[in-house]
Amino acid sequence: MKKIIVMLMGIFLIIQAGSISAQAQKPDYEKYGKIAITVVQADYPEVEITDYEYKGRKTVAKNLVEDDFRFLVKDKGQEFNVIVTVQHDLKNEKLLSLKVMEQKGK
Repeated sequence: MKKIIVMLMGIFLIIQAGSISAQAQKPDYEKYGKIAITVVQADYPEVEITDYEYKGRKTVAKNLVEDDFRFLVKDKGQEFNVIVTVQHDLKNEKLLSLKVMEQKGK
């Protein structure tokens, strides 16, 4: 009986550790993705956002990166992309600039 309890406790601890590490490993761009969503919703209040994609990161300088996000939006039957580029500092985690650009014709 003790062996079963110890084994169950071990399994529980492994599962707990896995869920904790999964929570701790959230992508660092997630914060800026939420900011990008908020900006698109504010800039285009009348449109429907139909798709969202993280396009990637490029290094600009030491500790300085740009994350790109693409939003597919629909306005009166017309679809177009809105690209949001967020420049931020990896060291102090501060937002430095944000650029919003429309791409018509997909």
